[in-house]
Amino acid sequence: MAEGDPAPLGYVRTPAAAPADLAFDGGRPVVAGEVVEPPLTSADVVRLRPYEGLRVRWPADRHAVLDTVLDTMLRLAAAGVPLYADEVPAWVKEADAELSGLLTSWGPSLADPSVRSVRDLRREEHSVRLRRHASRRPVARSVSVVMCSKRSYLLAGALEQIARQRHVDVELLLGLHGVTASHPEVRAALAGFPRPLTVVEADAATPFGEVLRDVTARASGDDLAKWDDDDWYSPEHIADMALAREYSGADIVGTAAEFFYLEPLDLTVRRTDYTSEVFSDHVAGGTIFVSRERYQDVGGFEGVVRGVDSTFLKNAHAAGARIYRSQGLGYVLRRSLAEDHTWRLPLAHFLRVATNQWRGFRPSRILEAS
Repeated sequence: MAEGDPAPLGYVRTPAAAPADLAFDGGRPVVAGEVVEPPLTSADVVRLRPYEGLRVRWPADRHAVLDTVLDTMLRLAAAGVPLYADEVPAWVKEADAELSGLLTSWGPSLADPSVRSVRDLRREEHSVRLRRHASRRPVARSVSVVMCSKRSYLLAGALEQIARQRHVDVELLLGLHGVTASHPEVRAALAGFPRPLTVVEADAATPFGEVLRDVTARASGDDLAKWDDDDWYSPEHIADMALAREYSGADIVGTAAEFFYLEPLDLTVRRTDYTSEVFSDHVAGGTIFVSRERYQDVGGFEGVVRGVDSTFLKNAHAAGARIYRSQGLGYVLRRSLAEDHTWRLPLAHFLRVATNQWRGFRPSRILEAS
């Protein structure tokens, strides 16, 4: 991605202005009433953030502006600007069938105006799909997923999610913490796992951070992706993290901790006070994504019992690492009984900080949960 190219940095979850138009005057785009000299840049996108979206008005003379139309739409899509159209002409469908489908899949008129939280969520899901289409390409670098688990009953689900990751070449480094590879549930989970796999056993008395540090030391990938055994990840989670690093230029990327499933209450909550698409000093620990080289530079995971992720991020930030927090629609944290976790926050905490609540397991559609 070249300097000045549009990117999702600064995306606004809740728009403050009604939709505007994207039109074309000869060979120049007219964006929200202003003529813009192509190609569009990140500076052009800044003033568009408050708008709910841009409705595409197709030019009458397609032959003169085809390249400009496609380039402009893809640049806006890469920035996450919610583009939409009532209909798409055949010449656009021929040029980019997937983009054409996306343009008619969402629009303000399709959303329920009575439910602001869902309306904004559907808009952001549309934005994520546009970003992926405009910027996605297979991840050239190899990725080592690092995960430690003491809960054998969760491994099958965790490994299934890792196996289905798209657009990326991954290996799994699995640390078994107080459970052995011969355990029936472990054997069943590992059987048929289609990716390269390394299993490391450690006794229950070993500090969690020490197990994770040992497992990560065996990674061979160019990049490291931290994974938690009890959470849910979209099939494009790792590819999304790689993309976020590309457009942000950050050393470490991760998602916002937005969606939580409170298992004892059978309740899904969304926390929106952590802004996404920003540089920060904090990301969800289960989504830390960093190059193996940079991980080693900042000292890696410490051999502590608790707070492994937060300690790593704190040390990395102190060492000058740039940390970027991307959107969290493709990640759901599970919260059950406190004794099962390395954190100590009660369930009541998540109810207090929640912006939205839904009964049952209600993730974003980006998760692609069945």
